Amino acid sequence: MAISISEAAARHVNRYIAKRGKGVGVRLGVKTTGCSGLAYKLEYADEIAPEDVVFEDNGVKVLVDPKSLAYIDGTQLDFVREGLNEGFRFNNPNERDRCGCGESFRI
Repeated sequence: MAISISEAAARHVNRYIAKRGKGVGVRLGVKTTGCSGLAYKLEYADEIAPEDVVFEDNGVKVLVDPKSLAYIDGTQLDFVREGLNEGFRFNNPNERDRCGCGESFRI
């Protein structure tokens, strides 16, 4: 089981944590929502919870709760810029379908 983070995403996370002045990494998980059933949730983490599964890649800790890990195992967190838009992209090999608006996905 593994979660990875691209160099571009790691640079973005490290810059943001430095700007915030605190943080141990990012917390990645899933929640039930949307028309396809699941949506990613991503937030900056200030502490590691005892139940967190911790992955470290490119100098960034990615914290995942055990329930979410089954849905996102093998995912790479990337940060992309497309024109005027920028944001995180989840490259999840387990995704079978994604809703038209891009808000949710199905395994």
